[in-house]
Amino acid sequence: MELRYGTNPHQDMAHTSPVTPGEWPVRVLHGEPSFINMLDALNAWQLVREASQTLDSPAAASFKHVSPAGAAVAGSVDEVTAELYGIAGDQVGPVTSAYLRARDADPKSSYGDFAAVSHPVDRELADLLTGVVCDGIIAPGYEPGTVERLSRKKNGRFLVMEADATFTPPALEERQVFGLRLIEARDNARLSAALFDQTVSGTLPAAAVSDLLLGLAILRYTQSNSVCYVRDGMALGIGAGQQSRVDCTRLAGAKVDTWWLRRHPVVRALAFGPGIRRQDRINWQIRFIEGDLTPDETSRVAEVLEGPAEELTADQRADWSTHLTGVAFASDGALPFRDNVDHAHRHGVEYIAEPGGSIRSDEVAAACREHRITLARTGLRLFHH
Repeated sequence: MELRYGTNPHQDMAHTSPVTPGEWPVRVLHGEPSFINMLDALNAWQLVREASQTLDSPAAASFKHVSPAGAAVAGSVDEVTAELYGIAGDQVGPVTSAYLRARDADPKSSYGDFAAVSHPVDRELADLLTGVVCDGIIAPGYEPGTVERLSRKKNGRFLVMEADATFTPPALEERQVFGLRLIEARDNARLSAALFDQTVSGTLPAAAVSDLLLGLAILRYTQSNSVCYVRDGMALGIGAGQQSRVDCTRLAGAKVDTWWLRRHPVVRALAFGPGIRRQDRINWQIRFIEGDLTPDETSRVAEVLEGPAEELTADQRADWSTHLTGVAFASDGALPFRDNVDHAHRHGVEYIAEPGGSIRSDEVAAACREHRITLARTGLRLFHH
């Protein structure tokens, strides 16, 4: 299969072929994929397939730059998300709800995402996708008429791919880098509740086990180092590709805070003028939450809001943060210092899963006890590069 271009447009020689001749794991139904489109599609499909199989629920992911901006299983769509997309949250089907919840984790980053769902695309999801900025989707099937509906998006450039749900990948994986071929056994370690049989402190309710399993599935296909915060079957913040694990924890934690503050009455009361597009509303909400508007942005606020905005004070922020509870936190590698636990605690975390094995694991466990956080050591590292 010829690809539109490589990692960058000037790398104009790019193609792909199946490892086993004739056995394609995916096929293109519409559009022309680039090299990165293929990486996004293949990683995203593996994530949603594994999450769905592990949790027995439709799953979705919103991918950007070969890592998920968000991922979720089907569930309740809250008022904030429903209002943003102009839908009735209690009437949304399971596949659409999974994607809406995945996209809402970090809607700023999901602008121009590559979507993946574990179940066939129905008309409801196809209609939703036509109204958001999204570059493509991969799914195991499409209801009649949905491919034609999606193929008209982006002036006919929207990418529609179909995954073979029965495909079994080869036992070995390889890549070539600077003249060397690197070969390794595929990571086939099974994700199951048995990983949490031994907790270092506290106990895990069933809902926390499900959230941690979703977190591990997300991390398996997120560029390392990586951590994620999960609640009620959806990611609230994913930190990817940082050299320092605590930087991942803080980055993802900031996304959790933004997600939660988007639900604050002061933020919800921001009155945007007519004609302000959804993504612009999202971006302005986030800038308002971040609270460090530049002089230029401050002058432009009057152009997008119908009236002055109420101040979101430090005391209001602090009080609101105390109402976020029941958050699960998963790490793809061992927590090397207790600072990860201290930062995670600030974002409503009550459950942590990590491989363990750090020379400071005792300090990490002590921090969890201090913060009354249940700690599960899985013994399973999930680096992805």
